[in-house]
Amino acid sequence: MTTAEGIEIRTRARVALELACKHLLQLQETNGVWKGELETNVTIEAEDLFLREFLGILGPEELGATANWIRQKQRNDGTWANFYMGPGDLSTTVEAYVALRLAGDSAGAAHMRRTSAWIRAQGGLETTRVFTRMWLALHGWWDWDDLPAVPPEMIFLPSWFPLNIYDFGCWARQTIVALSIVRSYRPAKPSPFSIDELRSGHALVAADNSLGTWSGRFTWIDRVLKFYERRPLGWLRAAALQRAENWVVQRQEADGSWGGIQPPWVYSIIALILRGYAINHPVIEKAVEGLERFTIWEGDVRRLEACQSPVWDTALALVALGDAGMPPGDPALRRAGEWLVSEEVTVCGDWAVRRPRVEPGGWAFEYENDNYPDVDDTAEVIMALRRTDVPSAEDSIERGVAWTLGMQCDDGGWAGFDAENTQELCRAPAFCDFGEVIDPPSADVTAHAIEMLAFEGKAHRGAAERGVAWLRNVQETEGSWFGRWGANYIYGTAAVVPALVAAGVCRDDPAIRRAVSWLESRQQVDGGWGEDMRSYDDPGNWSGRGATTASQTAWALIALISAGKDGPATHRGIQHLLDTQRDDGTWDEPWYTGTGFPQAFYINYHLYRLVFPVMALGRYVHGWHSGPPL
Repeated sequence: MTTAEGIEIRTRARVALELACKHLLQLQETNGVWKGELETNVTIEAEDLFLREFLGILGPEELGATANWIRQKQRNDGTWANFYMGPGDLSTTVEAYVALRLAGDSAGAAHMRRTSAWIRAQGGLETTRVFTRMWLALHGWWDWDDLPAVPPEMIFLPSWFPLNIYDFGCWARQTIVALSIVRSYRPAKPSPFSIDELRSGHALVAADNSLGTWSGRFTWIDRVLKFYERRPLGWLRAAALQRAENWVVQRQEADGSWGGIQPPWVYSIIALILRGYAINHPVIEKAVEGLERFTIWEGDVRRLEACQSPVWDTALALVALGDAGMPPGDPALRRAGEWLVSEEVTVCGDWAVRRPRVEPGGWAFEYENDNYPDVDDTAEVIMALRRTDVPSAEDSIERGVAWTLGMQCDDGGWAGFDAENTQELCRAPAFCDFGEVIDPPSADVTAHAIEMLAFEGKAHRGAAERGVAWLRNVQETEGSWFGRWGANYIYGTAAVVPALVAAGVCRDDPAIRRAVSWLESRQQVDGGWGEDMRSYDDPGNWSGRGATTASQTAWALIALISAGKDGPATHRGIQHLLDTQRDDGTWDEPWYTGTGFPQAFYINYHLYRLVFPVMALGRYVHGWHSGPPL
């Protein structure tokens, strides 16, 4: 590229950046918050209908509008996918189909016959995941005897004992405790229709009976527990149910949720109803009212968010605008910073079980989730606050840094919500067949923690150096890093490269050279980058490959710019963002680039398509390898 061409592309990038910043600022709420929609798959809507039907509070307007949304998401082959343009998913398709039957769609309708035929061809109800069959059991469509035992007595296991509740990740822990109550009562509200058309007629897949494998051992354990379920010790079962109930109630958040996420929320409501809580009990009322705040109505269509991400979105927007060159004293940045300071978590949560001597601090992902702040949000918020001049932020930052240091795992990495949450045995029980159930250290979270510590002047302290060593150790052979919370190897690599550079690793270091080489090898013909969610299942074919997206293109550019690369690959990536920017300053991105549970649950963060291109363009225009000097 000639000097004149370089000047032209930077001039165009500056114009595009200004337009994107203008749009981003228009999205800020009056209290300083940014919050984009968090879009998932239709199981969230289907299970909301199942919950309301079970509680007896499902109204015709809610039912009809939700069914409209579910119908919109059905594909031509009759299936529903877990992410945009993904393959049909059996359990998701079953739940969507049953929800439409609940809404009055006839099993004989053409769109329903296509679905039922596909379901039977995949093995029918008999091969759906356990969680789907539990929803079916609640309405009498499945036998509780054919579901794994989830004994509430596990609430008594001490934190050092295998398979105690704190061995599970926080999201799984909250769900399992509530589910143990539900499973004990085995409720079945009769349904007015049958779904036998979804049964294949084949026997359930034979369980592994080998004592030489953990899955086989758990098959025998499950049989023993089911025998116990038929003749439980009355006093022990009663005590366990009471302890589990208290545990659940104590963890309800101020907005009525549990953890600010759908799975433990809905099962906690059902569990407490089964424990005798009336629908108008304050705990239940607050929980149901909270769900309404996660509901989006657009005309005659209704959908729900599985979670909300205001803290994460606000931090990312602040970082992006700082990268774009907005001064720290700008009123928009100050309002956002003040709101983030007000969201600091200053009480102990479940994380303190593993880290009892660590003082509280940090931030959670959601509006209300004091029990579960996380390292990822905390690191990003601190970096965001450094781009503002909010005087009250200093004490919060200091506590957040200390809490992050205290949450480092013994191996040098950082996980999302807990330390030392690595008990792989938790993946073996039959009821753990939906996504990840533990919270081990990940490259993306570790990288964000290191980057934050570097900006806080702690790059050469022991914690950051141990974190850098951990990242070096987990780099993939071809040069990328696995992305736990974003798709996937592009996300992980884009997080790690800036962190290593910020921590003082030379840009000519072999680890960075290999990462850059991998990114350049994955650049697409149009100049952008994209990675399909199938890379979690089949990295050999999908790692760094998929439809080009604005957010993933921006991630790759952030890494290249951090590595000091201002050559053809970077220019082509910037050119792609310029060519695909819409007239309103944003980018179109129906593809999912966020991860809830690898291989199971994915997210389209609607703000990603804007904040990350702003970061990339800002760093390119200003020549900053990781944002403005702090």
